[in-house]
Amino acid sequence: MTSTVATAAAARRGFFGRLGARSGYVLTELPIAIARFVVLLPMFLLGIATAVTVIGLPILATALRVARGFAYIDRIRLSNAQGWPARRPVYRGRPGKTWFGRAIAPIRQGQCWADWGHGVLGFIPALVGFVFTVTWWAAALGGLLTFTWLWAIPRDPGDQQLAGLLGLGDSYQAELIVQTAVGAVFALTLPAVVKATAGLNTSLARFMLTSDRVTELHGQVSDLTESRDAAVSAEASALRRLERDIHDGPQQRLVRLAMDLSSAQRRLTKDPNAVQPMLAEAIAQTRETLDELRALSRGIAPPILADRGLRAALAAVAGRSMVPVDLNVDIADGVRFPAVVENAAYFLVAEALTNVAKHSGATQCSVDVSQETRGEQTLARVIVSDNGIGGAHTAKGHGLAGLADRVRATGGQFAVSSPVGGPTILMAELPCGS
Repeated sequence: MTSTVATAAAARRGFFGRLGARSGYVLTELPIAIARFVVLLPMFLLGIATAVTVIGLPILATALRVARGFAYIDRIRLSNAQGWPARRPVYRGRPGKTWFGRAIAPIRQGQCWADWGHGVLGFIPALVGFVFTVTWWAAALGGLLTFTWLWAIPRDPGDQQLAGLLGLGDSYQAELIVQTAVGAVFALTLPAVVKATAGLNTSLARFMLTSDRVTELHGQVSDLTESRDAAVSAEASALRRLERDIHDGPQQRLVRLAMDLSSAQRRLTKDPNAVQPMLAEAIAQTRETLDELRALSRGIAPPILADRGLRAALAAVAGRSMVPVDLNVDIADGVRFPAVVENAAYFLVAEALTNVAKHSGATQCSVDVSQETRGEQTLARVIVSDNGIGGAHTAKGHGLAGLADRVRATGGQFAVSSPVGGPTILMAELPCGS
């Protein structure tokens, strides 16, 4: 968020604002670079020299921690000067299990070494940039303001001014024109020079400190890992719930049915008249078991979803809801989302409506499903709202936690708004590809 604000602020700067920011960045970079150099290099050399002893590695790790602190300051300055989102890279490395391992952890972190390298190597572009920037600013301002100081310079008959060297004479007017012209040339080239010197500093800093591409890849890996964990969690929860439902319902009915049929078989030869009601009851139990198994199968893979699509499947879910549902599916006819997206949307609506009926106390709910194009990506947006008592949240152990995991497993986003007193609004955005 800080980087975004800095980027927006930099974009609003005008020509002189950018020139001033870059000049300030280059001019202040040298004293900071000197401080980095005189602190980090001796600490590093001391750590290397004493590495054969116990204190060498902690000294080296301390040098890297100090470099990390300097790098944090440099990233802030980089964002403010250039408006680049200098994101903080990920410091990866084994943390260590003992206090000594944790103390020397920076030695195992590649980004810490990159921070130290910038702290030492950054002195060179900082010095070059400072010299050129000061020279161009001094020449530009001094030349354009020649009329304020040229009259005060003592002039001896034997002195030869710049105008005289150029063969334009040694008069005051000629010298004033030449000096002003030189200042104008430096002033015209000043923005390009300052931009180049700032770029010389920031290119090294951005390469070694921000690692934008590496950070982006790490972020993608983290997102994929989170999606995978969410998928595993969602499937595990679904399997546990299915196992519990089968154990508590159809399994018990089937056990009783087997016992009743065994009893009927034993009585068949002794008392045939008593078998008839037992068979009738067994048939009723069989039908109830089949109905319960059909209900459970809808939580696994509803055939209507695969055969007729999301619109028909959601209509069937809404029709079975105990709470009146206002269903609005804004999807073009014939459009089918990827199977994983349709399954996630279906289960999201089905489980959300179940939660509405069980916990919300609502008298009305609505389901809105739409297709949205954002950039090059197509999204399926699902919104479920009700007029119940509210208070829903996604904490672990609650029904909405499974919905959140199911959505994240597709790489989507899930949000809940449910203040006490209602209304409750669930929103999910499921990526459908480009």
